[in-house]
Amino acid sequence: MDLQHRNNVKVMGEGPVTLVFSHGFGCDQTMWRYLVNDFTGRFKVVLYDLVGAGQSDLGAYDRDKYNSLNGYAQDLGEIVDQFASGPVILVGHSVSAMIGALADRQSPGKIAAHVMIGPSPCYIDSDDYVGGFKLEDIHSLLDTLDSNYLGWSSTMAPVIMGAPGQPALGEELTNSFCRTEPEIAKQFARVTFLSDNRQDVAGLTTPTLILQSTDDLIAPMAVGEYLHAVLPNSTLCVVDNVGHCPHMSAPGACSDAMASFLSPWVGAHVD
Repeated sequence: MDLQHRNNVKVMGEGPVTLVFSHGFGCDQTMWRYLVNDFTGRFKVVLYDLVGAGQSDLGAYDRDKYNSLNGYAQDLGEIVDQFASGPVILVGHSVSAMIGALADRQSPGKIAAHVMIGPSPCYIDSDDYVGGFKLEDIHSLLDTLDSNYLGWSSTMAPVIMGAPGQPALGEELTNSFCRTEPEIAKQFARVTFLSDNRQDVAGLTTPTLILQSTDDLIAPMAVGEYLHAVLPNSTLCVVDNVGHCPHMSAPGACSDAMASFLSPWVGAHVD
């Protein structure tokens, strides 16, 4: 299997530590461009597209394999094995934060640290947990997506992005959603929004930076606080940002927080 072709892998920068950037639902690796250049001077940087997204090989998409996040975690582990060197730090946005946690569980000790941007282990409220959505809300969202994917994308992408005053970002996310093959997007949405990874993250000892937006429709503040409570070696950094993509709409704040968190691996702050 040619992983470079399967996942459109790009390797940039130089350094003794590798950062692997993994994008969220409806996105691709290009959306890291607001952030990634701050790190290529000190780190080896690996970018890739999840199978089914961006310029990945759509022929590699297998509905059975990708019917859970474990399939994506397996891919991530393979990419780390082939393209990373030295300590490996996973930078995951949204659902990819959980894909990273699963990859960590699959191969304990392989991952040195996590940076989780807008993470959520479970989107659905329960008696003792606030995920941000009721189960019927998620089913309604998925039903709308099934019946009119392009219309759903055009409506939801700007809301997910938030970023008031930066309309071009909402347009970029809309276009990215609309480029995704609808049947793949529909399955990935169900896998994403119906997954419950609370048991996978609970007690994970890998050092973790949680970047939480002050106003995030998809992963509200309560979710970031929950993760901080169950991840024993976690740091919670609240970014002043409206929306679910602070790496795009508030990249400077994200870069500063990451630089501080990553300093033990490089011996100095990243410029």
